[in-house]
Amino acid sequence: MLTVRKIDVVFDGRVILSDVSIELCEGEIIALLGPNGAGKTTLVRALNRAVSASSGEILLDGRRIGEYSRREIAQQIAVVAQENETKFPVTVLEFVLAGRFVLGGAFGWETDNDIATARLALKDCDLSDFADRLMNELSGGERQRVVLARALATEAKILLLDEPTANLDLAHQAMMFRLVCKRCRSASASAVVITHDLNLAAEFADRVILLKGGRVHAIGAPAEVLTADNIDSAFGVKVLLDENPVSRNVRVTTLF
Repeated sequence: MLTVRKIDVVFDGRVILSDVSIELCEGEIIALLGPNGAGKTTLVRALNRAVSASSGEILLDGRRIGEYSRREIAQQIAVVAQENETKFPVTVLEFVLAGRFVLGGAFGWETDNDIATARLALKDCDLSDFADRLMNELSGGERQRVVLARALATEAKILLLDEPTANLDLAHQAMMFRLVCKRCRSASASAVVITHDLNLAAEFADRVILLKGGRVHAIGAPAEVLTADNIDSAFGVKVLLDENPVSRNVRVTTLF
């Protein structure tokens, strides 16, 4: 589905990513972990060609991503970014509907199916009562949920999420990950999710990629990557590892 082969990303002579290789498979959720400055956001931006790799290649369905138009990429890859402040006075429904335009529509010419898909995405994100609210009047957490709704409404097969739960309360964090998991399990979609919550990663991810200094420090199943040595090496903290008594997944507790 999405293949990254030995890419480097260099800005102004500074190496941000070096020799990074990953493969995102159909139905898979990858959690992207690492300390601040490790290159996580740059990697996600490279995956949808928002930044260009200095070397190596990125393939989408076996074809170099540089061969796709911006519209073709947007049809297949939806992004939920960290910063989503919207200064324009558009309604929530209009903002979500805009995600449908990459499928061939034009503003003001949305179909009944477009509207139904957008309203379903709003319902899934607990936003049905927000359709007529203005985006620039929402809180940060509310805007974050609207951006997720827009991404879901595109029906893109790949979701790239950069710290999607940063502004959300506990209930809506759980909701967001349930929606992402549901989309990947039932619609043959896939997701790459940047998070700083190691325990969330252990619960929802099929695989974890740990970045350190712009390189892949470890990659594998959560229990394989979330070891005391790996966490200490990447984050410089000591942790206690045990088992979540409900899910049986690895659980991480920081030692202060």
